[in-house]
Amino acid sequence: MQRYLRNMDWILVLTVAALMVTGLILIGSATHADAVASGQNRFVLRQGLFIGINIAVVIFMMRIDYHSLTAISKQLYIFMLVLLVAVALFGHTSLGAQRWIRVGPVTFQPSEFSKALMIICLASFLDKQREYMDSLKDYLAPMAFVLVPFVLVLRQPDLGTALVFASIACSMFWVCGFKVKWIGIAGAIGACSAPLLWHLLHEYQRNRIRVFLDPELDPYGAGYHVIQSKIAIGSGMLFGKGWMQGTQSQLSFLPENHTDFIFAVAGEEFGFIGVTIILLLYLVLIWRALRIALNAEDRFGQLLATGVTGMLLFHVLVNVGMTAGIMPVTGVPLPFLSYGVSSLTTNMVMVGLLLNIHMHQARLQF
Repeated sequence: MQRYLRNMDWILVLTVAALMVTGLILIGSATHADAVASGQNRFVLRQGLFIGINIAVVIFMMRIDYHSLTAISKQLYIFMLVLLVAVALFGHTSLGAQRWIRVGPVTFQPSEFSKALMIICLASFLDKQREYMDSLKDYLAPMAFVLVPFVLVLRQPDLGTALVFASIACSMFWVCGFKVKWIGIAGAIGACSAPLLWHLLHEYQRNRIRVFLDPELDPYGAGYHVIQSKIAIGSGMLFGKGWMQGTQSQLSFLPENHTDFIFAVAGEEFGFIGVTIILLLYLVLIWRALRIALNAEDRFGQLLATGVTGMLLFHVLVNVGMTAGIMPVTGVPLPFLSYGVSSLTTNMVMVGLLLNIHMHQARLQF
């Protein structure tokens, strides 16, 4: 036990703990009306309960040898595909999307867990390739490897999670030698294909892009979330209105305020100073994850930590961007702050994996 405590990345642990505590405070405020009506805040209690359960998950992930994951990566990949196919066949529909599986009283989102599985499986797949992949054809097989779950998630439809898969793949490919000019070429092809891709999108996804360009186009429909979110953030000004004092959140003007738009609650109640502190915590989180990737003792560990870094960075940038109105709205939660058991568990598994890789490192020089 002393060895674990001595080799722990305490900055990472304390940063994650601070974010989770902040998340409980914000969830408590965002769901205060529900707590008054029911006599207890079931959202805070449930999130707190699963934080406790997931601490045990982190400890488990720290104690295993992460190298052993490569031996079961094929089975994990098949398991991931089975889960995603099960969603398509038996999934529970909510808010116009079929993304959840209900088992008795428990409802979970396989696409969230598949992020962690994708990181492990793709890291193992790339680790078995040549150490430096300098030809575009070297990436055809890894791209196909990612494309299958990408399409399954996209069909739910869950564009946000599908794009998370893309960010994980891009970050890992970059470590393997993927050239920046290829990204430029892919971007140019995507721009030329925009008219075709537009017709492949669902109508609600098109509406999100339209209102991203002009929220006033549908102020009481597709643009309502963004408008209310920007009002909430702007009204917080420098110091915020105070905990549970936000009008947009407390009076239920801001939809999904405890999940996708929890950053807007922070902006309204804690102000510019508060959200700056939150963003600094995320900066520290990304820095520690990147540091672990740079100092990993082997390529597999480096790929794992890089995939986690790419996933976390994408989540933060997209979620904060959409609440501020500088990115289209997608169902991407804010790590450790947004309410959601599936998202919380996935992120905690990834934290345990980062701590595991850190403990296997040789002397760190950074």
